[in-house]
Order: sequence, then structure tokens, then C-alpha cells
Amino acid sequence: MEKPSFSRSKVEQFIQCPRCFYLDKKLGIPQPPSFPFTLNNAVDVLLKKEFDYFREKQEVHHIVKQQGYDFIPFKHPLIDDWRSIKKGIRCQYKGYEFWGAIDDVWVNTAGELILVDYKATASSTPVEALNREYHDIYKRQIEFYQWLFKHTEFSVSDTAYFVYCTGNSAANYLNRRLEFSIHIIPHTGSTHWIEPQLDELISCYESADLPNASSTCKLCQYAHARSIHE
Repeated sequence: MEKPSFSRSKVEQFIQCPRCFYLDKKLGIPQPPSFPFTLNNAVDVLLKKEFDYFREKQEVHHIVKQQGYDFIPFKHPLIDDWRSIKKGIRCQYKGYEFWGAIDDVWVNTAGELILVDYKATASSTPVEALNREYHDIYKRQIEFYQWLFKHTEFSVSDTAYFVYCTGNSAANYLNRRLEFSIHIIPHTGSTHWIEPQLDELISCYESADLPNASSTCKLCQYAHARSIHE
């Protein structure tokens, strides 16, 4: 029997709730789909087009330059594959394939690849730092991408960057335009947690036992509350 592959989002699902992960990947019972973030997706698409323009010219994007960096979008034949949710960047670990689809890759003057993730939100104040609780998920996400790329022949910087676009919800009116402030936010994390976490994921998947419900998982809490009233 062919072993499954695990996406970055499935690794995060395991971290959040091993039971939901097991039900999904082992028993074929996925979580209900979430609503698509179509506005965020539109920002993502436009940013990729914009950075691709500078990729072709092999120049530093003006926003990157304004914020004190000299990184150039990395030009490589596989860039579109790495950004595709149908392909992504992949590596083998203990007989299983793990993968993820990145937003962008830049390169610094030392020749190191820099992993980049685009984020978009709306707020009365710009997001300038990753200091909110849900940002921990973003940090794990980019660190996982770094781990994937470190299994290639490329040299990878330990510092990744977020292109964080904050739509101004404090404006007096829309006037058919949503204005964004854009901040380039560095993140120097660690990939040392990943392989121990993947070891636990593999052990969970190969087990014949359904994990206990997570005390913090809202889906598990809902399923339990519903079951006792049926």
C-alpha cells in the first residue's frame, strides 16, 4: 500500500489536534471545509504578479528597498512549481513525503535563499510585528518551509520574512479602494522542533488507536457536546 504524503497544513492539523488528524488522514473523515478568504487570495495573487515583475528584471522591489533590505526575487525554473498547491516543494522523511507550497523566495547577497510568506488582514493599525497568539501558526508555517528547502541543494537563510499587508479599516469611506500599509517583518526561528514533531505524527498515523479528543479543539468539543444530547 502506497504511503500518504503530508502537507504543511496537515502537520499543523496534527499539532492542533492529533485526533482530527487521525480521522482525516487515517480514516478518511476530513474536517468540514472553511470559508475561502477570497480577498486575502486576491492580495496574494497580486503580490506574486508584482514580485514576478521584479524577478524578471532581477531588481530589488521598491518596498523591500524602502525598508532597508537588498533582497532580489529568486529566479529559478521551478519557482512556479514551488508555489503550486498541486506540486510544491517536497522531501522524504522516514519513508513519508512532506511538502508545502510557498509564496515566494528571495535571495540575499550571500547567495542564501530567503523564504517569504504573504499575509493580508484589515485593521485600524498596521501589523508591524508577529506578536499575536495566532502568529505562532505563521511562524511554524515559514519554519516548515525552511526545513523543506534545507533538504535541497540550496543554502537557506535562517531568517525568513513576511510581507504583511494591512488594509486600513479606519478610513472614513471606501471610495472603491482599500488602502494597504505593507511591512516586511523578519522572523529568525528554528527548525529543530520539526523532525521530533514529524516522528510523533508518523507514530500517530501508524497506530491502530484513535487518539483522545483534544481539550482545546473546538471541533472535538462540538462533537462531544452533540453526542451527549443525541
